[in-house]
Amino acid sequence: MSESKRKPSSVIKPSGLKRRESKDEAIYEHLYQAIVEHHLEPGTRLPEDVLAESYGVSRTSIRKVFQSLAHDKLVDIRLHHGASVAQPSIKEARDLFAARRMIEVGVLPCVVRNATDERLREIEDIANQENEAVQAQDRRKSIFLSGQFHTCLARVSGNDVVADILEDLVARTSLVIATFGGSQSCSCPPSQHQEMLKLLRQKDVEAAQQWMDAHLRDIERSVVLERSETGSLDLKAILSRVGQRES
Repeated sequence: MSESKRKPSSVIKPSGLKRRESKDEAIYEHLYQAIVEHHLEPGTRLPEDVLAESYGVSRTSIRKVFQSLAHDKLVDIRLHHGASVAQPSIKEARDLFAARRMIEVGVLPCVVRNATDERLREIEDIANQENEAVQAQDRRKSIFLSGQFHTCLARVSGNDVVADILEDLVARTSLVIATFGGSQSCSCPPSQHQEMLKLLRQKDVEAAQQWMDAHLRDIERSVVLERSETGSLDLKAILSRVGQRES
């Protein structure tokens, strides 16, 4: 399976895998998206037989995908219990936010140096979409777009290694929010992202770094340690809906 985790702009559905990718890669990306966008909540069991039938592949292929997702800390695999969506611990949650502060604060000098008006407009568009999702009370979409804001900002630095690491951390942070966050909690208040864009346009590195550190600490504090009740779910139906975005 490819090491790259670039998610395609168009969604891959079980019934229509892209020919340029192997089925294992396409299934990996589809499940990755389902988990990161909170279509599958932490703790959700992932039965091999159901997924194998849904994607039209062998259970061996599904196990390979589970191994890749487990490597990314998005799936837990337990002997005699099978696979399930990972449930981060409180310690892991704190470690993730600490790691994000190290990376996102540290990369800002490069972001400021490389930020062009065009790149900042692209990121502002994400912030605007995030605000629309919040107004529409679309929690899943707002959390996903919040993560996109942070990962796209890091990519402006030009350091793809750092951006790839942050992409993984943001994905795992989304599981933290889904695990501990209450129904009203979200990743970031979108109005704050507009403040960051203002500082980037002013080329104020020190202020931007102070803002990012405080911003990430605020997010960490805002995550309510309260597990939402979850009912039964139809795994096939959820996966069939993943990624059906409005054009």
